[in-house]
Amino acid sequence: MPQLDPSSFSSQLVWLVITFVIFYVVMARVALPRVSEVLETRQNRIAYDLETAATLKDEADKVLAEYEASMANAHAESQSLLAQATQDWAVESARRQQEIAAKIAAQIGDAEKRIATARQAAMVKIGEIAGEVAHSATAKLIGVEPDDAAVKAALEAALDPGAKAGA
Repeated sequence: MPQLDPSSFSSQLVWLVITFVIFYVVMARVALPRVSEVLETRQNRIAYDLETAATLKDEADKVLAEYEASMANAHAESQSLLAQATQDWAVESARRQQEIAAKIAAQIGDAEKRIATARQAAMVKIGEIAGEVAHSATAKLIGVEPDDAAVKAALEAALDPGAKAGA
């Protein structure tokens, strides 16, 4: 193998140095600046993206805070409306209850008047029936037809407790 021949070592070393220098110059002048430029562009893009992300995060935090404040206001307003509706319902319920109580009281008063009228009519009828029964019983028991005025006076005396006290 010719590469391992010690007599050709010096020429190989010269060519090694020449190719290394050419390779170094090409790398230093062409490849490394391009790589450096790509890295710098990439670093700038990353920095810009981080700044944009930070800005967007701040905006998102502001929007979230506004949303939460809006939700809190809406919740408070709904609670207020609910309380107002409950209060209005209670007032309306009390008003209706009073109206119903007044109607019932009026109906009770009317019913009491009808009952009193019916009681009075019944008492008159009872008096008439009692007079007829007393008249018939007297006629049958003693055989004498009593006078209607006398029967009426006897019934009034029997039904009127004040008449006994005055007698």
